[in-house]
Amino acid sequence: MGNTNVFTIECKDIILREYRIEDLDEFYVLTLQPEILEFLPGWNVPKEQRLHWLINYEIKENKQFLKAVSEGGKIEQLRLRLGIISKETGEFIGWCCTGIKDELPPPNREIMYAISKDYRGKGYTTQAAKGIINYLFENTNVEVLNAIAIIHNIPSNRVIQKCGFDFLNIIEIKKENYNYYNLTKSKWKNTLMNSLQN
Repeated sequence: MGNTNVFTIECKDIILREYRIEDLDEFYVLTLQPEILEFLPGWNVPKEQRLHWLINYEIKENKQFLKAVSEGGKIEQLRLRLGIISKETGEFIGWCCTGIKDELPPPNREIMYAISKDYRGKGYTTQAAKGIINYLFENTNVEVLNAIAIIHNIPSNRVIQKCGFDFLNIIEIKKENYNYYNLTKSKWKNTLMNSLQN
């Protein structure tokens, strides 16, 4: 937990932090980057819409999620949306979220992420993904996590693989082919135990 009751997850070079209204400008600019638009076209909305979502859904649901965690970890359908913050600059450089992906078969909780073109290739996205995975498996009743990536999005597929997810198959969502992966809590625990012993 960070200061002033803002929820954070500490990683090596970045901090995952719950969204704040002050993130609006940096967040909005990121959603306009062609590199993010290519893979997340639905995130490209007017700034007013982004503010509306931030206030009425994202910040509110984060609070509900964190309350559920504090009350025993049964998060049900709730989503957690965290900004990726550079430790070096304090800048909002991306996001890492978890929620239910309706297009996947149950248990269909996924993790997803995006990062600014200016911060790619530094391992920050992998740190963010591992941060949220560890948090979910340690603090909630989640037993299986899913991740999908468009087949030709090599960096995103690489992040998923580095986090220990197993490839299941290729699935089609909205006429686009995705690699579909999952990671079980038991595999995550085993990997953690092995890394501690080595």
